[in-house]
Amino acid sequence: MPRPLIGVTTYDRGAHIEPDAGPTFFAPCDYLDAVRRAGGMPVLVPPGDPGSDEILSAVRGLLVMGGGDVDPRRYGSDGHPSVSGVDLERDDFEIGLIRAAVERRGPFFGICRGVQIANVALGGTLIEHVPEVTDGSVPHSAVGGGFIDHEVTIAPDSKLAHILGATTCVAPSYHHQAIRTAAPTLTVTARAADGIIEAVEMPAHPWFVAVQWHPERSALHDLLQQRLFDAFVRACEGP
Repeated sequence: MPRPLIGVTTYDRGAHIEPDAGPTFFAPCDYLDAVRRAGGMPVLVPPGDPGSDEILSAVRGLLVMGGGDVDPRRYGSDGHPSVSGVDLERDDFEIGLIRAAVERRGPFFGICRGVQIANVALGGTLIEHVPEVTDGSVPHSAVGGGFIDHEVTIAPDSKLAHILGATTCVAPSYHHQAIRTAAPTLTVTARAADGIIEAVEMPAHPWFVAVQWHPERSALHDLLQQRLFDAFVRACEGP
């Protein structure tokens, strides 16, 4: 059986890999390698193309990865001084893709920014700066920036718990924003000890899972995190 094509979003065109190379679309290798280990064939889908239905017709599933902050105006916020990396083109593109994926009922997997933009696309809101609304007991980013591990508690009756075979996991984390109010069609299925939402699912959708942490960072050595990619790709293979 041919490997299913998995659409993977990229960073916006503002990124520069080399000083004189100009704007560059790219995706970190960890995402792509985790999809390949699961048996999928990743295909990059950079922002800027208006053909959401055409894109989704060519792939079997959609993975929306991490990146810069969502434009606060998208969820009715005046913003915050810490907001950074906003790209209107990427917001427009991913919101269109996510809404189309929901309508088409194709498998969807969101990671970090992916859970945030999905929530906004479907009518939810975000916390502009997590450190201002928590007691600091759970580090969601390392001091000075970067990844850090913390524990996540998962609802026992969730798809996520079924996939992982566990109701807790240690998750690589690197974010300063998170879901404030979940979109009406989404159900919260995991939280950190400080109450921050760590995962959502769409019960009415065949396979819609989005997590705030970065499973791709540890999936090579952590079977639990790789299981997320394995389950996503299996869903993309179809019946």
